[in-house]
Amino acid sequence: MLIHLLPDSDGSRCTLTFEEKEGWLRATWRGYVDPLEAMRGAENYLTNAEPFHCPYLLNDNVALQGPWFDSVEWLQQAWLPHALQIGLHYIAHVVQADTRVDALTLAFPKPVTGAVELQIFHTVEEAQEWLRSCQQPHTEAVS
Repeated sequence: MLIHLLPDSDGSRCTLTFEEKEGWLRATWRGYVDPLEAMRGAENYLTNAEPFHCPYLLNDNVALQGPWFDSVEWLQQAWLPHALQIGLHYIAHVVQADTRVDALTLAFPKPVTGAVELQIFHTVEEAQEWLRSCQQPHTEAVS
């Protein structure tokens, strides 16, 4: 279900959807996204995802071109606290296909766990598999 489309004048865009069958939000980035557009897209997520209170986000950068948003500090200090307030707990971040790296892979080379779990992936399929595993109830072994 389309929640919001944020196009830019150069044809790039960020599309936010709710994947009802899967039970997660998906931000799909396409084209050359400059830093200002990336910040607008990230803020757009917060505004439009809030009513869903969905703990799962698939952040799909496969079709992104050029340098990815590099303000990890802003993401950590401004965006993430707000995302946690609206219910986000699991982020599957798929890097862009042409570089297979971005600022998040450099800042977080290993999975991040805590109030939010962030995993970096090279394919959407791997990211989807991980999000599905996060949705499974965790049962503790009974002694």
